[in-house]
Amino acid sequence: MKKNKTIYYVGGLMVLVAVLVRLGRSGQAPAPKPIADPSALPGLLTGDAPWAANNGTSLAARLQATGLPALAEEGTTLHIHQHLDIFIHGQSVPVPADIGIDPAGSFIAPIHVHDDTAIVHVESPVVQPFYLGQFFDIWGVRLTQDCIGGYCATATDTLAFYVNGAPYAGNPRDLELQEHQEIAIVYGSAAEAPKQIPSSYNFPAGY
Repeated sequence: MKKNKTIYYVGGLMVLVAVLVRLGRSGQAPAPKPIADPSALPGLLTGDAPWAANNGTSLAARLQATGLPALAEEGTTLHIHQHLDIFIHGQSVPVPADIGIDPAGSFIAPIHVHDDTAIVHVESPVVQPFYLGQFFDIWGVRLTQDCIGGYCATATDTLAFYVNGAPYAGNPRDLELQEHQEIAIVYGSAAEAPKQIPSSYNFPAGY
């Protein structure tokens, strides 16, 4: 009888240890969500386009505020791409190179831009969701449901968001970045809107 009890105790202890080990392996902190209000971010650009890469001394502080890491090198566990088009009063606004990349080469954000093609790179050492709001917070350009940079919705000028050519009705800050999305942001009057909203992008081979 005592032997059977000992077996039960040992078996129960082994199950408990296995559960604890499993929890320890998966016990990473939850992936950060986009902050609700970006207005207090250091170096936030709230003026007219075009906007610079804004990757100076305030970049590290913005990363810390968003809860995202400053990586020593690009992550390889998650590597996906999106293309971003921005139209202000009918004019295409450039997405500059080196967004999210420290000029001194000390660190790189998990969401960044390498060149002037407006391709956004998500390169992370862990698989987790990343969001459009986080990209704009890294860039340091104000993005809310009503404003981009210095442009806010009015009675005549609207701010609209599109994913793969279809209207996006949710909070743009919560738009999860997925592989090969074409994201378009359009600000201005109805007459100034592009005749055709981009619905796809021809990504280079290997992207």
